[in-house]
Amino acid sequence: MREGRPASFYWLAAFFGLFVLFLYGPMIAIFALSFQGPTGGMTFPMNGVSLHWFGKLWSGGGIVDIKSAFWRSLQLGLTVMLITMVFSVLAGLAFRKRFKGQNLLFYVTIASLIVPSIVTSLGIALQFRLFDEAVKAYAPGFIAESYTTAMDIFTSGLGAHLTWALPFGLLIMFAIFNRFDGRLEEAARDLGATPWQSFRHVILPVILPSLIGVGLFGFTLSWDEIARSSQAIGEKNTLPLELQALTSTVTTPEIYALGTVTTGVSFLVIGLALAAILSLRARQARRGSDAGKGMV
Repeated sequence: MREGRPASFYWLAAFFGLFVLFLYGPMIAIFALSFQGPTGGMTFPMNGVSLHWFGKLWSGGGIVDIKSAFWRSLQLGLTVMLITMVFSVLAGLAFRKRFKGQNLLFYVTIASLIVPSIVTSLGIALQFRLFDEAVKAYAPGFIAESYTTAMDIFTSGLGAHLTWALPFGLLIMFAIFNRFDGRLEEAARDLGATPWQSFRHVILPVILPSLIGVGLFGFTLSWDEIARSSQAIGEKNTLPLELQALTSTVTTPEIYALGTVTTGVSFLVIGLALAAILSLRARQARRGSDAGKGMV
């Protein structure tokens, strides 16, 4: 006879269900309200279903330029993603061998995960303000007269986002390379492979699924970042900053439409990354199967 579940199971299941509802309920409500009709408000019940507020969001008639903010965030997120992927792999390869100052470099790199975000962003902003003052004070006149600031999306903003995304990528790559089987490289070298060939045909295919995950971390952390952007981004806002600013000025479902768009982009990137990882694993499995058949 199959024993029934204890009462504690159902109590815990009910608690977990309430937790999931608390966690995702507001987001689901925002998704639904973003499809309000033209005369709908910011609360239920819904007054029709339409794409009116999405069209108004992208029409350019609002108080902020959503299109420009969207593309700025997208470009910055992709740049952070690529830099995080490249430097994470390079650091992972470098840390496989001992070198002087290795521990100090590691702790300095991940320190930004411990330091509060606002402190990091204020420090970056202060550095660039000091640089601006130095340029205006000591640069030739024709430069100082037209110079404004070095703070921008791809200077201070990029640096601020990398202090958040890059440590995550490094930690992931360190874990991957710690489990990497060095005998694969030894076999490649025994067969005459150069260091680049060994990396291209042996190391990279093994770490590529994890590298895609690193890229996913880099993009999503940059795409949703507010605290570091608030002080170090300069005069041009990213999409999360525009969304934060709109919460105190917009009183229509347009802000819900913006939240739906930003969340949708995050889900799209996550879906593409997962699809790429599953495709790579399926491809590696087929190669392994074909190699096994060839040996038979």
